[in-house]
Amino acid sequence: MADAAFCSRCGARLYEPKPADRREYALMRVKPSWWHFAGAIVFASAFIVAGIAINLAQVSDWRVGAVLIAAGIARLALAGLERQSISWSLTSERLIERTGLFSSRRREMELGDIRSVEIDRRFSQRLLGVGSVTVASAASADFTIRLEDIADPDGVAETLRRARVKRLA
Repeated sequence: MADAAFCSRCGARLYEPKPADRREYALMRVKPSWWHFAGAIVFASAFIVAGIAINLAQVSDWRVGAVLIAAGIARLALAGLERQSISWSLTSERLIERTGLFSSRRREMELGDIRSVEIDRRFSQRLLGVGSVTVASAASADFTIRLEDIADPDGVAETLRRARVKRLA
């Protein structure tokens, strides 16, 4: 093999084999529970029912009922898009928060930088089997990732704890 070339700017060797990289693999992907959007779903359902009732009773012009039905369907579609625009991914190396549909934001936290994991479950959340998990970073006092209204928050926190312990080992 020919001698390795050197970069003229920084002096680094070129054409050297890459060091063995640790492979990062996905452990889980979490989305907010549909209960997080319950208010929007109830609101949309009320509009749809009101629109159907107006059209069946023929109280006013049929267009009023059609507008209410269309508004309810649009709100349901928007709730589905909102749910798709939020996700948290746990890999063997980091926790990644992705938000946004048209413009996006991505926040990452290395598993080795996790300081604490808190689980919050209000009474209503406990009845529905959902909760929130807050992950605080040791790297910065104010950097946290909050997984809101997720199903099985205890299981997610335990998976996160196991991944962190395995990463630090």
